[in-house]
Amino acid sequence: MLQENLIRIYEKSFRENTELPALTDYFKKETFTYGEMAGQIARIHLLFKRAGIRRGDKIALIGRNNPRWCITYISTITYGAVIVPILQDFTAADVVHIINHSESRLLFLGDNFWDMIEEDQIPMVTGVFSLTDFHVIFEREGNSITEYCAAMDTHFKETYPNGFSKEDIKYNEVPNDDIILLNYTSGTTGYSKGVMLTTNNLTGNVIFARDAVNTETGTLYFQKSGRTLSFLPLAHAYGCAFDFLTPLAVGGHVTLLGRIPTPKILMEAMAVVKPTIICCVPMILEKIYRKQVMPMLEKGPMSIAMKIPLLNTAIHSVIRKKLMDAFGGNVLIFIVGGAPMNQETESFLMKIRFPITIGYGMTECAPLISFAPDNEFKSGSCGRYLKNLLDVKILSDDPEHKAGEIMIRGEHVMKGYYKNEKDTKKVLTEDGWLMTGDMGTMDPDGTLYIRGRSKTMILSSNGQNIYPEEIEDRLNNMYMVLESLVIDSGNGKLHALVVPDYEEAEREGVDKQDLPEIMQNNLKQLNEQLAAYERVSEIVIYPTEFEKTPKRSIKRYLYTPALLKNRL
Repeated sequence: MLQENLIRIYEKSFRENTELPALTDYFKKETFTYGEMAGQIARIHLLFKRAGIRRGDKIALIGRNNPRWCITYISTITYGAVIVPILQDFTAADVVHIINHSESRLLFLGDNFWDMIEEDQIPMVTGVFSLTDFHVIFEREGNSITEYCAAMDTHFKETYPNGFSKEDIKYNEVPNDDIILLNYTSGTTGYSKGVMLTTNNLTGNVIFARDAVNTETGTLYFQKSGRTLSFLPLAHAYGCAFDFLTPLAVGGHVTLLGRIPTPKILMEAMAVVKPTIICCVPMILEKIYRKQVMPMLEKGPMSIAMKIPLLNTAIHSVIRKKLMDAFGGNVLIFIVGGAPMNQETESFLMKIRFPITIGYGMTECAPLISFAPDNEFKSGSCGRYLKNLLDVKILSDDPEHKAGEIMIRGEHVMKGYYKNEKDTKKVLTEDGWLMTGDMGTMDPDGTLYIRGRSKTMILSSNGQNIYPEEIEDRLNNMYMVLESLVIDSGNGKLHALVVPDYEEAEREGVDKQDLPEIMQNNLKQLNEQLAAYERVSEIVIYPTEFEKTPKRSIKRYLYTPALLKNRL
């Protein structure tokens, strides 16, 4: 168990930074200082007390990322209750299921989400509140929450007769072994599980990120008055930990975009906010590489200069500066996570000394498992496991060269799945090891390399392990390929479903009727790069983008050979 405690970290940060900006809604241009945020938290604590909320009670939260979403989250955990953030991409049925399964007592939501829910569907919820201004949307009969909230100014003044000051920022004792977060995963298995995360789990993630430093320059990545542009869903563990929880622990300023924006809006926001740290999924950098960098390198004088060694280095500096300027010009590090990174994109960004690192985590670890500073990051890896916080082992007789399942034990590992002992026993061993389901290898220094998911691994007819993600990585970088999915056809052969890049085809004047021939050429090139047992027998053009989870992982379980017969 860790000595530090997240609630005490926030108490100290909010007191020390009362005048600094904490949360900004980018589109509404609304900002809360740390002092104003703390005042709002104090009001919500009065509301919780009036509503009879006790330590350990659940508070559900759904809506776009905005300051009041963040304030609700912090208010809940500093009170000693359990926050239940729900991804806004879930269906209405899933939202209702999670609210009921978690036994949530109160619900905070964006106004439009209330249209999805009928009050008789969520019988345990006694009050529903708007994330627009915290007004009461609904209360169960027999409660007087609306009346109390209408007179909140009076109640607040009675509680703080001398005015609310930084000395009044005092939060309940919330021990490190208390559960404070129920995070329902979307996953790729078809149904959600409630991950029980403790104060200790979140504290470990925050203090590691808080202390993360470029070991060459000595620069801390998360700094007081540092600027974060948040566009990942905060209901997901990755965005929550590093776009939100960590910046607030150090006096950083979080600007919230609401959700993953279009590239145009994202670039405009970068120019305004000038972030010092950016957390993103690979898709963001891959799109920029494919749409902006590759055309530069393939055409005109630059394509010729790239072949001349000395000019090549100079051009790398030019491209690096252009990319850095596009992201606001002040970024200390790009932390990439949530999905595998395309190897060609990663190699190029490292070649031009772009400040990128790729981490590895999962909701069950809140989420971080491995990370390396950008100046120490090894190509193809996902950083070193966090040795002061975790133990990691590979279930393999040669973990450095032969992939095996990655096992985790330590400060970040969840308590289990809520009201789901069966699934908990499947992934947590009796001596505390978490079975990640990910296959990987590990260098002697603890650097991890992910090969693929154990559930997606395909066993060839001659007993070789095939990791479809590695084949897809190569295929996704080929001409006119937007994304791909390699599946076992069931007869010992591999088929690749490919979604063509129709935008690129239109831009280059390529007729759709020519795509099959293009894909046939891609198939030939692909198989030249693969071992005999990995070779793909056929590329099948898939008409629409694959269905994905909120963190942009393909829902692979939807694309079985049996299902595809009826869809193609």
